[in-house]
Amino acid sequence: MAVTVSLAGRTRAPATHAVPVRMGGFGGAEGLGQYLTAERVDALVDATHPYAAIISANAADAAAATRVPLLALRRPPWMPLPGDRWIEVADVAAAVQALGEAPRRVFLALGKSEIGTFAQAPQHHYLVRSVEPVEPPLAVAHASYVTGRGPFTEADDRALLAANAIDLVVARNSGGTATYGKIAAARALRLSVILLRRPTLPAVPTVETVEEALRWLDHALALRGV
Repeated sequence: MAVTVSLAGRTRAPATHAVPVRMGGFGGAEGLGQYLTAERVDALVDATHPYAAIISANAADAAAATRVPLLALRRPPWMPLPGDRWIEVADVAAAVQALGEAPRRVFLALGKSEIGTFAQAPQHHYLVRSVEPVEPPLAVAHASYVTGRGPFTEADDRALLAANAIDLVVARNSGGTATYGKIAAARALRLSVILLRRPTLPAVPTVETVEEALRWLDHALALRGV
């Protein structure tokens, strides 16, 4: 069985993979459909980030148009535990509003495309963590930056938040364990967390683990005689 991993190309130095990797977009659902047909793809697994709604929508439309079996691998969202102080908001603009007018020390753990919106609230002090440097920097008077790729432990994130006197965290409800450290750290430090709600995703066959995805893949390929 030949496997190809497709990455959007937004990260200049992505994690390595043991299979061929394709970088860059397809040109929407139509372009993806053309790729599926040209490459004679037998099955498509949408394992993108739970906030990449456009990619998931394109995958669903392309699979339907080409009749290629599609499975979505989606991490379940984090659920609040006793001690969590969550403020759930619809989007980044709402997160900016939720910060309030009084200056605060804010930890931003978001995608690079989302961070720029916080320039609308320049009175706050921001600590920004991203996989790669944020370019251009956030257009505010007070911002500092750390780079890193998960997993992040609770102990490390607790130390980071405490060292920077952070009093509020802004994040996406990504699910999984790799970036949960900041959520656990905020709970331990009794900090509020502004969480962006997940977008609505296409209603397609969905599993939560890689093991389930592999079982689905074996069944889907067997039905196609592969």
